[in-house]
Order: sequence, then C-alpha cells, then structure tokens
Amino acid sequence: MVIDLSSPPPLRKNGSWRHFLSSRVLSALGFQAIGVAVGWLVYDQTRSAFALGLVGLFQFIPVLILTFIVGHVADRYDRRIIGLVCQIVQAVTAGVMALGVWQGWLDTTGIFIGITVLGTAVAFERPTMAALLPGIVAPSQLQPAIATSTSFMQTAIIVGPALGGLLYGFGPVVPFTLVAVFYFLAAINVIRITRPTTRPERQKTSLSTIFAGVSFIAKRPVMLGSLSLDMVAVLLGGVTALLPMFARDILEAGPWALGFLRAAPAMGALLMAIWVAWHPFTRHTGRIMFSAVAIFGIVTIVFALSTNIVISVLALLILGAADTISVVIRSSLVQLMTPPDMRGRVNAVNNLFIGASNQLGDFESGVIAGFAGPVLAGVIGGVGTIAAVVVWLVVFPQLRRVQNLSDYDYTRIG
Repeated sequence: MVIDLSSPPPLRKNGSWRHFLSSRVLSALGFQAIGVAVGWLVYDQTRSAFALGLVGLFQFIPVLILTFIVGHVADRYDRRIIGLVCQIVQAVTAGVMALGVWQGWLDTTGIFIGITVLGTAVAFERPTMAALLPGIVAPSQLQPAIATSTSFMQTAIIVGPALGGLLYGFGPVVPFTLVAVFYFLAAINVIRITRPTTRPERQKTSLSTIFAGVSFIAKRPVMLGSLSLDMVAVLLGGVTALLPMFARDILEAGPWALGFLRAAPAMGALLMAIWVAWHPFTRHTGRIMFSAVAIFGIVTIVFALSTNIVISVLALLILGAADTISVVIRSSLVQLMTPPDMRGRVNAVNNLFIGASNQLGDFESGVIAGFAGPVLAGVIGGVGTIAAVVVWLVVFPQLRRVQNLSDYDYTRIG
C-alpha cells in the first residue's frame, strides 16, 4: 500500500507521519539524555573544559567526513532502511556504554569512541529522515509538519536533559540504559513508515552528482544565507558544551541544575514552535530571522554574565525561542526550494551546517573556555553572533527581503 498524496489525510490521520514523528521524538529523547550523561561523566572524570569541547568535536568529525557520501546514499536507497539501521546502531552503542559504566571500564577514551559511533549514525540519520518527510506529507502540509515536528522535538529536548540529569542521580548506568531503549523503540517506528510514492531516482555516480548538494545551495543566495547565518550564530554563540561548568562552578549546583539548563532552551523553543505552527510566516520573514539571531546573541551574553539560576534559565528560554524562529525559517526554505531527487544531498549539506554550528561550536567554546573561562567564552560568542548579523545583512540582501515562505517552493522558482 502506498500513500496517495493527491488527496492527503490530515496530519493526525496520516499513519506514516505519526510513525515518523514518534521515531524523531524518541531519537531526540535519547540523544539529549545521553548528552547530559556524557557531559557530566566527562567533566566528573577530567574537570576539563577542553575535554567537554572534545565531546562536540568527536560528534562532528563523522559529519564532516561523511556528508557527501550520506547525501548520495540517501538519494539512491530506501530512506526508511537507512533510518532503521541508524537507530539500531545507536541503540547498540548506548547499550555497550551502559555496560561499560556498570562494569567500570568506560573511561574518557571509551566515551569518545562511543560518541564518535553515535555521531556517525546521526550523520546518516538526520539528513535521511529530513529528506523522507516531504515524501510522506503533501506540499501544502510541509510547513505545519515542520513546525509540529519542531514542537514535539523540542518537547523531547526538554524532557530528555531533565530526565537524563534526574536519572544520573540514581547512577550513570541508568540514563545510558534508558537511551538504548529509546533508540530501539525509534527503530520500530521507522520501519512502520509506509514507503513514499515518490522515490529517489538513482543517478549515475560521479563527482558532480556527489557534490551536487553544494552547488545547488551555492547558486541560491537565500538558502545559502539562511544556512550560513544560522550556522555562524550557533557556532559562535552556543554555550551548550559549557553548561556542566556553569552548573557546577558558576551556579554551584548539581546534575539537576544541568538538566534544567539543558531543558530551558528547548522549553522556549517549544513555546515558539507552537506559536509558529498556528501563525506561519507570511510577511517580513527575512527580517524576522535576522532579528531572532540578534536576540540569540544578546541573551547569550546575559546568560554568560548571570550568577543566578533563575536569570540563567530565563535567558536560555529566550535563546531557545529565538533559535527556533531561525530553525523553522531555514528548514522550510531548504525543504521548499529542493526538488525530491536532490533532498538527500541538500539535507546532507544542511546537516553539515548544523553539525558545524552545534558540535564544532561546542569544541570552539570548550577551547576558549579552557583559556579564558566559561563567562568570557560566552560573552565573546554573543558579541560575535551580533557582529555576524550585521555582516550577513550586507552580504545577503536577498535573505533580508524574503516575505512569504510559500513563494520559494521549487515548483515556482525552478
């Protein structure tokens, strides 16, 4: 049985959409919960900001190396099977790490190996699943689907860190074990997604087809501007890797505080995603994105200077809300502007931008914090983000002039 996209059911009645969403939420729960466990365990073993930064670096290296291979694979083979294999690999890896913690042999080197394997699976999973989404919902449902998916994902990102921090208090083996279960359940949901009617066309393998995603994005200033602005903002202004330091050394609290700090941006993101789902961007979308990124930089500075957990949590709430505006606009532009046979390769490059901003940003902030401390690292990042907004306003005027996102559907712009 296949999905008939000519008369699509409402999202809530679309079984494949429900399984897709469930798999993404469970995977996000696992990723966030294990992130708290890994961060606290590494800092507990090393007391090193540089080691925290290495966590992000080892997650990013597979994305950097495999980006173009991933995109080519996602555009040639069944995206559901690729997603299934990724979830199984992550489940097994989390299970092995849980065993290592329980038996006492999981040291920092073992953790870095584990997160590298997880990073490899994520390098395949994220662009593949992103490319799968437009094939299971109608074009008219894409922006609501992205906003709804974002809201559910942010709910998972709220619950995941809080749950990871809470369960860590019962022993580090507990969150690792739970994460393995989450990934296993995600795998079950992936395999239940119905094969889309529109399937990737297998093109002859060549350097031009492998790198087609790069050239596709480079020729579209609106897409390139949105991807690069979001990347630079989070690369410079991201403080996620330093949250264990802020929780323990600045706020003088424990794992519970780290859980709340990790959850706060997601709570702000969830509230904003719900609002966007009901109020899609139809006017001044480009200006809204630039404003959101500027706010992201400002509240990063506020968080870095705060010594009060309430102010810190509020700053991170606003940071998450601002980031979600940028994420929804960027994701919508990528999905709308990309034809089906290019989505794997374009989303792979998109994932490289995301990885560079998140994981490489974690490494960058860890290195700076190792020399200058977490507070100065956060302030420098926030100032850099604001400066990036000014530069991008000049370099990408086409992005500033974006109005209604629906005007950028690939069937309209070619």
